[in-house]
Amino acid sequence: MSTEHRYCVIMAGGVGSRFWPMSRTEKPKQFIDILGTGETLLQSTYRRVSAFCPPENIIIVANARYARLIREQLPALPERNILGEPSRRDTAPCVAYASYKIWLRDKEAVIAVVPSDHLITKEDAFRQTMESAYACAADNGKLLTLGIKPTRPDTGYGYIQFDSTEKPNPYGFVKVKTFTEKPNLEMANVFVNSGEFAWNSGMFIWRAESILDAFDTYQPEIISLFKEDPEAYDTDREQAFIEGVYATCTAISIDYGIMEHAQNVYMTSADLGWSDLGTWVSLYENSVKDKKKNVVIGKNTMLFDTRNCVINCPNEKLVVLGSVKDLIISEYDDMLLICKMDEEQKIKHFVNEISIEKGDKFL
Repeated sequence: MSTEHRYCVIMAGGVGSRFWPMSRTEKPKQFIDILGTGETLLQSTYRRVSAFCPPENIIIVANARYARLIREQLPALPERNILGEPSRRDTAPCVAYASYKIWLRDKEAVIAVVPSDHLITKEDAFRQTMESAYACAADNGKLLTLGIKPTRPDTGYGYIQFDSTEKPNPYGFVKVKTFTEKPNLEMANVFVNSGEFAWNSGMFIWRAESILDAFDTYQPEIISLFKEDPEAYDTDREQAFIEGVYATCTAISIDYGIMEHAQNVYMTSADLGWSDLGTWVSLYENSVKDKKKNVVIGKNTMLFDTRNCVINCPNEKLVVLGSVKDLIISEYDDMLLICKMDEEQKIKHFVNEISIEKGDKFL
């Protein structure tokens, strides 16, 4: 297919509370150079998708408050390609908004939807997989998703069951049977050992008309709101119109709202060096470690008999650690987090308690 009809929607609306205090409401993790590579996660995602999608066809959807950050980090992105959501309504309204706007511009559009905050180390494999996905979606109108070959029974990811008895189509995709949210460890073991499940990457590819047809069938209330005033898009009236839509729009994920109901969902299981970088432990697992298995982000840190820690502190601050292990240590502005690595799931609870006890100043 011609690349002129390829589009990519980058969803950049998350808050990343599990990465507190580095990720905060004013500047969530997708706008931060978490890995110390010189690129923010958003910039890395934009660069990756630019390899197979024309840059002028890349759309960023995020809360309107982050429009300035997007412009600063992606100065070449056309202003009209920044879609500002007035409030958080999960991923289905985000996809409906971007897909309908793209369809109004280009009735032959094929759209990839990707999160802004994932790590993909095998970029050539990712490009090749996306090339096949665009071709498959353009050819047959199916709703496609990328599954990730599981390397362990991880309870932090959703899973996709596929028909292992079916021969993949010429593009490498097979029919999806079920979606399952984050399972317990026993079920995760069953899933991985069966060979019939992949991790749910949250990445999708489809024709614009195919996903809009799916919304008409499974979420008509949502898509009807976005269709009420097609003349408003790409005009000065768009933002006010969208504010009205979001005021009444249902909050639901694209998985729950569409993918779990649709009968024409297909996936490919890919090895992309993928992580959703959702937690400090996932950052630890995907970062370079020193001889004692520490991950250190910050240039002025001294460690003595310190093992298996992730340490993220400002370059200008001298940090000295002695005889500690298995800790998350992160400082940002006037906030310091010290937490056991195996209790990182409590960080979201900490953030909720901070909100109750201290207000939003530290969030």
